Amino acid sequence: MKNYEAMFIVRPDLAEDERKTLLSQMGEAVTKNNGSVTQTSVWAERRKLSFPIKKHHEGTYYLVNFTVSPDAIAKLTHAYKLNENILRVLISVL
Repeated sequence: MKNYEAMFIVRPDLAEDERKTLLSQMGEAVTKNNGSVTQTSVWAERRKLSFPIKKHHEGTYYLVNFTVSPDAIAKLTHAYKLNENILRVLISVL
């Protein structure tokens, strides 16, 4: 098990309950792959993007720290890319 950090850029037009649901889905994806989420936080609210991503000019940034085995990273990345509310995701080793 290694420690990872994931930065998510999420659609800015989501309602508060949709954001909470999305954040729980992010954590569930980690736990389904035998990992555990250690910390979640909002890094920035409605920040202007340098270039449009999927026709959005702003995004909400989430920072999630978790531990999981290295072979599960490809599965997590694929699961996050399937979610239409997530514009971008970057996962890095801590």
